[in-house]
Amino acid sequence: MFEIVKKIISEVTGKTNITYDTDFVQDLQLNSFDIMNLVCAFEDYFQTSISNKEVWQMRQVKDVVEYIESKGYTE
Repeated sequence: MFEIVKKIISEVTGKTNITYDTDFVQDLQLNSFDIMNLVCAFEDYFQTSISNKEVWQMRQVKDVVEYIESKGYTE
C-alpha cells in the first residue's frame, strides 16, 4: 500500500523523497491547498470519501497508509 500512496503523492506534488515517516507539512512543505489536492487524488484512486476530520489527523504518509488499510483496501 505504501508504494501506491507514495506514487500518488509524487504525482500530485512532484516530490520524490517520500518515506513511510514523511510529514506532509514539515518534510514536503505542503500547504492546506496541496493537502486537499492529495485528498482528492486519494479519494479518486480508492473510490472513497475522506471526512475533513479524518484528513487533518493524517500528518504523515504512514497515517494515510494505515487509514486506507483500515478501510479494507489492499494492494
